[in-house]
Amino acid sequence: MGKRYKEISFFDFQKQYKTQEDCEKKLFEIRWPQGFVCPVCGHQKYYLISGRKLYQCVSCKHQTSLTAGTVMHRSRTPLLFWFWTIYLVSTDKRGISALGLSKKLGLSYWKAWTMLHKIRRAMGDRDSTYQLAGIVEIDDAFFGTSQKEKSKRSKRGRGTSKTAVLVEVSLHDNAVGFAKMSVVGSKVDSETIAQVIKADIKGVQTVKTDGLPAYTVVSKSGHTHQQEIVKGKNAHEVLKWTHMLISNAKSFLLGTFHRMGKKHLQSYLDEFCYRFNRRKWESQLFDRLITACTISRAICFAELTQ
Repeated sequence: MGKRYKEISFFDFQKQYKTQEDCEKKLFEIRWPQGFVCPVCGHQKYYLISGRKLYQCVSCKHQTSLTAGTVMHRSRTPLLFWFWTIYLVSTDKRGISALGLSKKLGLSYWKAWTMLHKIRRAMGDRDSTYQLAGIVEIDDAFFGTSQKEKSKRSKRGRGTSKTAVLVEVSLHDNAVGFAKMSVVGSKVDSETIAQVIKADIKGVQTVKTDGLPAYTVVSKSGHTHQQEIVKGKNAHEVLKWTHMLISNAKSFLLGTFHRMGKKHLQSYLDEFCYRFNRRKWESQLFDRLITACTISRAICFAELTQ
């Protein structure tokens, strides 16, 4: 049976997580729901080195901490600040900017920026474990505008200097299921499409696209391909759900973050998709996100900036 996520209100959050010790208890429950297990030998007994907050295995003497291997790995920021950040991220549909977070919690801008990007990586890692099934709509979109591109001569869509994003959404009985967005560079070609659908689509499915020639690779990949020429029609009528996602994602990015570099676009799209994919469980989002941050891999600052 899968994990049962808990609902939590703002009042309950304040009541449950008042201290560092409250946060440590929650992390312990997530990491070791059946009790401590040594990550090296699997032994279940430990000594607590309280001064350093380390758990030492009785058998192999390996030492580990509650945050080892998580997005909070080696962070000097107190857990209480991490929990508040995760709560604020999970409860505000608009998202929260690094500047906004720094003001709310009294953190430096770069500390807030780093924490938010680590959380977004955890969101992306979590969603990468799921694949799309059913009828899958695929379309491409272009994000990001530099100051030069804002001139009247700026082009729109394919063939511009904006960043290309491949958008996929699964449909079941004409209801939207799971969504994925992948930054693919400056253009959309058949090789890129083949790589993305191989990673994102489970088995053999029915895939709907527009008439872009690069999408012919869909049928070559073994899927049933429904390709429809958009010319003479409104594009949003042919691929209704991907167009809705693209519009909502752009509103989300521009409304809260205003501008972001191409380097970090994927992280912001990961946050948008993570929220969208859990839209039916908004009241559980804190519990789901703190779990994702705990079971995700450790991420160093260099990874975020390189």
